[in-house]
Amino acid sequence: MASLRKAKCYRNIVRAYTRRSKVRGKDFIKAVPNSKIVTFNMGELKGAFTHKVYFIAKTDHQIRHNALESTRQIINRHLIDEVGAKGYFFQILAYPHHVLRENKMLTGAGADRMSTGMSHPFGRAVGLAAQVKKGKKVFVVKVNEQNIDKAKKVLHLAFSRLPSKYIIQSEKNN
Repeated sequence: MASLRKAKCYRNIVRAYTRRSKVRGKDFIKAVPNSKIVTFNMGELKGAFTHKVYFIAKTDHQIRHNALESTRQIINRHLIDEVGAKGYFFQILAYPHHVLRENKMLTGAGADRMSTGMSHPFGRAVGLAAQVKKGKKVFVVKVNEQNIDKAKKVLHLAFSRLPSKYIIQSEKNN
């Protein structure tokens, strides 16, 4: 199986490029890969909670879908342990819609005869990313007042799994 490139290759926001060709079918990405995010809403979906805890981006950047899924799993697992299965509502607010492409280059003897090099550099779709602007809420956890500190502690686990800088804020639910 092919390995993933480093996250720093994809963290900067770049405008989606669509190539122009005389053949109309070559202007578009043929197939978009499936998102690895299993579910966007977790916990008690119909519960009435008094407070919201937000995970907010401090800079403009992109988050790959596999990083969002990894973070979702760890946050959900720890929320169940800390608060209980019915004591929270957790939602992913950033949706991965931006298609990431990679122009794979051949290496080794004779690669110059087999590969097209940079003459057709559009690339194949390798994944998806959510484009997050400064101040955008990435995650929200709804809890009751006695569990605010636990929710903040659990959201703090996401700092090491996602690119860029974030802040955690809480507010009273209206």
